[in-house]
Amino acid sequence: MKVGVVKEIKPDEYRIALTPAGARELVQRGHEVLVEAGAGEGSSFPDDAYLAVGATLGSVEDVWGESELLLKVKEPLPDEYARLREDLVLFTYLHLAASDELTRALADSGAACVAYETVETDNHALPLLAPMSEIAGRLSAQAGAYFLEKPLGGRGSCSAASRASRRARSSSSAVGSSATTRP
Repeated sequence: MKVGVVKEIKPDEYRIALTPAGARELVQRGHEVLVEAGAGEGSSFPDDAYLAVGATLGSVEDVWGESELLLKVKEPLPDEYARLREDLVLFTYLHLAASDELTRALADSGAACVAYETVETDNHALPLLAPMSEIAGRLSAQAGAYFLEKPLGGRGSCSAASRASRRARSSSSAVGSSATTRP
């Protein structure tokens, strides 16, 4: 199977759907991996890392046009809708409830689309969402502390205790994750 990986065009999205290690695994199992040139740069994966494991590089047109299975991180944006086609399998986060326009574009394209957020194990766990929830939970305390800073309208108190300061009394939690911090 020809597996393609494109660079994300959504603003402030720097992730790539396949690491060089993942590309190596696919190549070792007989698949052809085609990566858009520069797609991994935002995640600190240079093109050479993909070439070193047997992937090939191509233009955005080559990857969208030649792939049988296309891997992305985020849902296609309007500029990508015309690239969807009937003989393509798209595997990405889709968030269909948020966009009627996207849902219609996917349906009209005839592409087979699989949303990461819908992949379940036999015991109904969501293995592709679990890591994202864990990361969000860990970042919640950091984000909370940032927004407690004085220039952002917060009290300006230090939420971490040190020998020179009294322990702060603050609480933060992340909606949708299991991470909660309390004094």
